[in-house]
Amino acid sequence: MSDTIRYLKEGGQGEIVEKKSRFIATLCPVTTEEEAREFIECTKKRYWDARHNCSAFVIGDGAELTRANDDGEPPHTAGRPMLDALLSAEVRNVCVVVTRYFGGILLGTGGLSRAYRDAVTEGLKNCIIAEKKTGIPVNVVTDYNGIGKLLFLAGNGSYPVLSTEYTDTVTATVLLPPGEVGRFLSDLSDATAGRAQCTAGDPVSYSLSDDGCELL
Repeated sequence: MSDTIRYLKEGGQGEIVEKKSRFIATLCPVTTEEEAREFIECTKKRYWDARHNCSAFVIGDGAELTRANDDGEPPHTAGRPMLDALLSAEVRNVCVVVTRYFGGILLGTGGLSRAYRDAVTEGLKNCIIAEKKTGIPVNVVTDYNGIGKLLFLAGNGSYPVLSTEYTDTVTATVLLPPGEVGRFLSDLSDATAGRAQCTAGDPVSYSLSDDGCELL
């Protein structure tokens, strides 16, 4: 399993048209099979007049739980290609329903598989995908000269800074990859001539997205 887990933070929707058939992919974040089943049923009710509402979901950091359903399409032409698209994108805790409105032209098994897979890929483009990482929070107390050096080192390594508090000294908390704590502390000590006081905490999980850093 990778040290970084990609998961669906906010769902979205995408649509493709293939030989007059509409394929509408609707995605939603889920963490349990029950949530996935509820989303699938709600989407089926929303698109009750469609020929098919095929589905797939991936749950767990290591994709421990996966399911796919063809909903009346020829076996393995819908649900499995949809699941493969999710797994290929390495997105976790996600459920997708692809709704098909039949356009009157048969696509064949190969065409169906491509259309369902491409619909999921299109839908993912309109979702927010975040990354879950493991980090070590390091609390740093330094003077006003030292905070500039701390922020430079954090920015240079793309390490999230969770907080800064300015009083007579400056207290900041930075998240570091477990394997880089020692080097960062050494670099910070050199940069501040040993004046920065550092305390490392226990590992935490956090996510990174366009919205910033969020502890999980």
